[in-house]
Amino acid sequence: MSQPELNSDAVDNRKQRRRGKIKGRVVDLNALLEVQNLLGEESRAHDLLIEHLHKIQDKHGHLSAAHLTALAHEMRLATTEVYEVASFYHHFDVIRESDVAPPALTVRVCDSVSCEMAGSEGLVNALEASLGDGVRVQRVPCVGRCDKAPVAVVGQYTVDTATADAVKSAVDAGNIAQPMPDDSIDFDAYRSAGGYQLYERLLGGDISGDTIIEALEGTQLRGLGGAGFPLGRKWRILRDQPAPRLCAVNIDEGEPGTFKDRFYMLSDPHRFLEGMLIATKVIGIDKCYIYIRDEYPSVIQNLKLAVAELEEKSGYELPHIEIRRGAGAYICGEESAMIESIEGKRGMPRLRPPYVAEVGLFGRPTLEHNCESLFWVRDVIEKGSEWFDAQGRNGRKGVRSFSVSGRVNRPGVHLAPAGITIKELIEEYCGGMLDGHQFYGYFPGGASGGILPASLNDIPLDFDTLQEYGCFIGSAAVVVLSDQDSAKQAALNSLKFFAHESCGQCTPCRVGCEKAVSIMATGDWDIEQLNDLSTVMIDASICGLGQAAPNPILSVIKYFPHELGIEEQQ
Repeated sequence: MSQPELNSDAVDNRKQRRRGKIKGRVVDLNALLEVQNLLGEESRAHDLLIEHLHKIQDKHGHLSAAHLTALAHEMRLATTEVYEVASFYHHFDVIRESDVAPPALTVRVCDSVSCEMAGSEGLVNALEASLGDGVRVQRVPCVGRCDKAPVAVVGQYTVDTATADAVKSAVDAGNIAQPMPDDSIDFDAYRSAGGYQLYERLLGGDISGDTIIEALEGTQLRGLGGAGFPLGRKWRILRDQPAPRLCAVNIDEGEPGTFKDRFYMLSDPHRFLEGMLIATKVIGIDKCYIYIRDEYPSVIQNLKLAVAELEEKSGYELPHIEIRRGAGAYICGEESAMIESIEGKRGMPRLRPPYVAEVGLFGRPTLEHNCESLFWVRDVIEKGSEWFDAQGRNGRKGVRSFSVSGRVNRPGVHLAPAGITIKELIEEYCGGMLDGHQFYGYFPGGASGGILPASLNDIPLDFDTLQEYGCFIGSAAVVVLSDQDSAKQAALNSLKFFAHESCGQCTPCRVGCEKAVSIMATGDWDIEQLNDLSTVMIDASICGLGQAAPNPILSVIKYFPHELGIEEQQ
């Protein structure tokens, strides 16, 4: 059978219709205008995607599909890329066309281990019953105020040791902004007390970069974010890398139980900035990026003020300094995930090698540091390694900033000798246990650091002292449990946190955390299955989240078998 002839005009019309059809999402002109006004004259560079998403979230309380499409158009990115990044971070409320926007006000209640012990679940229930439909109540992971548990955040205003009445009062009063500290040391006060003199000596040639590196190599000052890599060695490695070199400072302390960085950045930000400037001069770095968790709005503002003071009053030729805002992803505390986030991407850890010291931010050799590590640089150089190292205890050297929360009389940041035991820390610095509470156990290094029983109260708390017990000190986040707490429940809380915060990149972590929670939540632990899961997660996860997540599980099995109805393991 012969084929019918096609009318040439019809063919042309069909082609024209195909040519004229717009593929993908149509840009809403009103949304585009709003986005353009929010961005103003700021760069549309791709690494600023998360910063620009924050602007929209802050202005509108959510990210609509129309605004995401408009932002993609304005930044010349694929809409899918913008959506993938926005949906990765917990602090962005992505609203599809068919979704209803959230209420204008959100009250976030921390439900991590210290806050759960202090009654966060009851607080959530009370708030859901009393605040009404115009306020959204959310359970959220650690907000970095574990010493004030339980904590609620009204907008950005924190209610410490929160009660339902106190939170409702804040809502009714319209308290939604976090107040700035009134005792932070400003540039003038810091300078008058000898601040920036060491940096000026370095600029003037009175002290060399070699001398500073040698001094750091001669002390026990190590990376205080948790990794514990010696500072002097890291600086020497970076200085030997080809230029240009960059610096990325990690203030995304999301480990449940940790809040020391917040304390130092609110009280003495210029001491940190001087340490950072010394590092940039010694190593040869001309750009610094400071990554701060979104839960710390006052820290962000305080550091912005300190940098502005430095630029206005110092007269120094400063490196380029940018402050970048996280968006609620614990995984960005991992150095390579943080770098991905600074680049405007999802915060997913990189495979290594290469290491960030070789191929880091924007593909350049990068000095990655925790802020507290830089905070101590001035003191170590001016006072000498002997001063720093002499303060240790029980055969250890140096000092540690312990973030202590839980069942003690004086929770908070305690600067104590490295190698102090938990017994000494509680008695000498924390005012003992709360009345009516007996010491039962403790996390020596936050949720991922494992759990030890009260019987092991004489272990020196420092790097390299806890591994044989299946634990580590990490960032020295100590959560103290009493006889009114359950190690089993604390472990479950930790695994819920890790399941929530897993980036999902690797199967052992993504599936392992979720499976562990489902087993643990039954109350009847399948020990064999949990041990198998733990082995796979430790051996096969890409980064430290999945590798360390099983530590609370294994600790309970080993040290708290009575809670599981099994015999104690040796």
